[in-house]
Amino acid sequence: MNPTPTTAAPPPPYTQTSQQQVTNAEFQRRQEELERKAQELARKEEELKNAGQYHARQNNWPPLPAVCPVGPCFYQDISVDIPLEFQKIVRMLYYLWMFHALMLFLNVLGGLAMFISFGDGATFGLAILYFLLFTPFSYVCWFRPVYKAFRSDSSFNFMVFFFVFFFQMVISIIDAIGFPSMGSCGFIRGLSTLGRHDSPANYIVGVIVMLIALGFAAVAAIDAILLIKVHRIYRSTGASFAKAHAEFTQGVMRNEHVQQAAASAASAAMRSQFQTATSPGANADGTPRF
Repeated sequence: MNPTPTTAAPPPPYTQTSQQQVTNAEFQRRQEELERKAQELARKEEELKNAGQYHARQNNWPPLPAVCPVGPCFYQDISVDIPLEFQKIVRMLYYLWMFHALMLFLNVLGGLAMFISFGDGATFGLAILYFLLFTPFSYVCWFRPVYKAFRSDSSFNFMVFFFVFFFQMVISIIDAIGFPSMGSCGFIRGLSTLGRHDSPANYIVGVIVMLIALGFAAVAAIDAILLIKVHRIYRSTGASFAKAHAEFTQGVMRNEHVQQAAASAASAAMRSQFQTATSPGANADGTPRF
């Protein structure tokens, strides 16, 4: 009598591990972000094509009204120009620039309050000057460089941003301290204002100045945090000072005025050498005859 063969047990059903599920979810999320990015780019390109501006983008910043005689000076679109992984940090830097502009405007109001209460015209005048001067300069000198740095992975623009933004942070710290006759409503000016007992209104002005000083201190702290974050991103991309120097050299050599100056200098040198070689008192090699 033959033995009855035993039936093999079926294999257990396949189940994904938690690590594989997380990896698939992350892959799916990135794929959806890339698809949204592609759709946004396609939409922007279609709008430019319909407007007849596919090869020439019109400036859109600052967003001035059409009746203004001066038009926008820059083109800015973070969702299109900046890679997806850097859009968040660039938006944070843009909001930080607006925070700087807001604090400079509040500093003008604090200077006005001190001018009305104590006749301090120096602080009020310097506050107006700082607002009119530093608001556009900060945009041009450190936000635009970091915008172009993330847009085209430019080490040179990163270097410009680090250099200028460091001094921006130092100025924010000085504004928060509030040295007398420096044009800023800082802690020193606020404490000295609260120490006056001439009128109850001095306490109101002192509180306003102290709140502005706290705002400058917050700006300085955010400056330091974002400076460290941008520096970490810069180091992670493999950028270096040598790369920045090479970009600067290439940019200078591509400049039309530099090329014209170099060509003019070379032509002048050739003409001078030819005239020396063909002069009656010179040998064939250009050396003078004795």
